[in-house]
Amino acid sequence: MQPNTTIHNTLLVAFNQSYYLNLGRLAVFRRVLGSGRDVLTSSAWSWWPSWRPTSMSLLKTTESKILACIQNDLWARFVTLQNQYRIWTLTITNKAVRKPVEQAPKTPLVMVHGFGGGVGLWIRNLDALSRSRPVYAFDLLGFGRSSRPPFPSDATKAEEQFVDSIEQWRQSVGLENMILLGHSLGGYLATSYAIQYPSRVSHLILVDPWGFPERPKVQNQQGQGTDVVKRPSPPRWVKAILAVVTLFNPLAVIRAAGPLGPGLVNRFRPDFKRKFEDLFDDDTMTQYIYHCNAQTPSGEVGFRAMTESLGWAKRPMLDRVHQLPASMPVTLLYGAQSWVDSSSGDRMAQIRNHSNTRVLLINEASHHVYADQPGEFNRVVENICKSVN
Repeated sequence: MQPNTTIHNTLLVAFNQSYYLNLGRLAVFRRVLGSGRDVLTSSAWSWWPSWRPTSMSLLKTTESKILACIQNDLWARFVTLQNQYRIWTLTITNKAVRKPVEQAPKTPLVMVHGFGGGVGLWIRNLDALSRSRPVYAFDLLGFGRSSRPPFPSDATKAEEQFVDSIEQWRQSVGLENMILLGHSLGGYLATSYAIQYPSRVSHLILVDPWGFPERPKVQNQQGQGTDVVKRPSPPRWVKAILAVVTLFNPLAVIRAAGPLGPGLVNRFRPDFKRKFEDLFDDDTMTQYIYHCNAQTPSGEVGFRAMTESLGWAKRPMLDRVHQLPASMPVTLLYGAQSWVDSSSGDRMAQIRNHSNTRVLLINEASHHVYADQPGEFNRVVENICKSVN
């Protein structure tokens, strides 16, 4: 963890070099700050693309290096939706496993990444999970290499745009049903999808899902029950940054930093490099995170519309999980050291009268369970998939 002073000084350097040395642009910055919009939405910033060391081409190049690690058969392509938006999609299969013609194909696993992520973050999981069934992973609308359309500012409409894109994607790919796995924001959207299209989901797997509990009325309450795993709260520097960037789209600071953006990602998220250091001995993964999030904001605009005050969901999912069919199996996976509270999973099980609902903790894992403990994560998910067929 970087000291608060180091983070603070880094941010000051980034903003001094990117804004405050130009008084004309500073005036625009102040107007944008007052409106709460992302700086990239103003035409005054037409010079921006040449100033930021990123492009879709660089994202593609970095992602290709990551995907080169896949050993099984990979089909990567854009899937065009009915509304002409494109979803960047991976299909991974194991052709070495020959099935009898009379054997029914196994239900595919569909993986939905979290906020600010992309398909490349599943690199530790795709081969293992595709040993016995097809695995699909896609960049959510507005993230990664998928189309980046405008999103409404209304929380319900923004959520619906995400969910509708998943359903259009399913139709375009031609899947009848699936085992649906979502991480963080992806878990929230996967649950919303399962509520609206229950016949398409054979098993719902939620990995450290975001947006389930209501915003606490009273903070720092004690005695929440003996069965709740005590979790570390987000570091103070994270809370401080969140307090600032609530005036912007969540990732505006990365774009605001211009040429210092990649360095900021390395400084803020050195853990991403460590999580994948056995695959890459350089900054490949942090470069991937940077290029995913330094593009024109879109999905994060939708996410911001769905959030309030430091990242709580405006429409908490626990208020709606009773709409899931009792017959739909649900498994919630949490990192035992994650700042996401697993008590939401316990509450979901109570709401569903414990019917077909399991809550599992993976030791020595934080929020990015799939990367912190990939072996155990893959084993648990594979066993869940085997329970389907």
